[in-house]
Amino acid sequence: MRDAEFWAARFEEHRPRLRAMAYRMLGSFTEADDAVQETWLRVSRASGEDVDNIGGWLTTIVSRQCLNMLRARANRREEPLDARVPDPVVESDDTADPAEQGVLAHSVGLALLVVLDTLEPAERLAFVLHDMFAVPFEKIAPMVDRTPAAARKLASRARQRVQRSNPTGQPDRARQREIIDAWLTAARGGDFAGLVTLLHPDALLRVDTGGAGSKLVRGPAEIAEQATMYRAAGLHARFVVVNGDPGILATSNGRPTAVLAFTISDGWIVEIDILTDPRRLTNVTGQDLDRKPS
Repeated sequence: MRDAEFWAARFEEHRPRLRAMAYRMLGSFTEADDAVQETWLRVSRASGEDVDNIGGWLTTIVSRQCLNMLRARANRREEPLDARVPDPVVESDDTADPAEQGVLAHSVGLALLVVLDTLEPAERLAFVLHDMFAVPFEKIAPMVDRTPAAARKLASRARQRVQRSNPTGQPDRARQREIIDAWLTAARGGDFAGLVTLLHPDALLRVDTGGAGSKLVRGPAEIAEQATMYRAAGLHARFVVVNGDPGILATSNGRPTAVLAFTISDGWIVEIDILTDPRRLTNVTGQDLDRKPS
């Protein structure tokens, strides 16, 4: 038998990993925190149990909670997925570790989270747990009511979709910064032609306002037109790192008004994801789901 103090201490040890896991499965800070809180409530009610593998037990609890939330979200279908931008992790370029950026880009790039939003709940859980957290399929199978072989197929289908939708290869961070600087210069100057030259012929722009203004825009000319229109007075924009990828934080009077995440491949901007929802912007800056508290 173990007392409540023991379980509280063990839970706090695992909390950062549980929150990172929930964020990858849900793409939302609020929902991730809710899932972790529900996990703690389950642990606190079962504080007298003997568990051989505490980390595995907690992983199972939070994963099942996330799966239930994903299924509930799919049933509600309150917002179109094609225009939804997951909550971004925004870091100042001055404090971001280039080596860590590479890890973040591989594991939780915003473009990847957008793709994960299109997966079935069981596919997303199987992919995140196995490919990002090395959970064996034998452990994943009972969470999704499948055999290990079926769980492996779920992750494989998800992996194929991710690979089709995301750039491959090691990113050139210096070149990416040059492209973002060029984008900012052209956008500020209303340089339509300059913006078009930076965009891939099949470029995609996703704007999530949290309301009726959300939209999906395709094509260099159409995206460049949108960029030249967004030049509000008093707006300040600076380079940041968004989920390990290059991005822009726009502020007005010191408050964030937009976060832009750029997906760049072979020197082209292939996707821009913009979050302007004021309710969610207050929670995104300074978030870091991979570093442990000092």
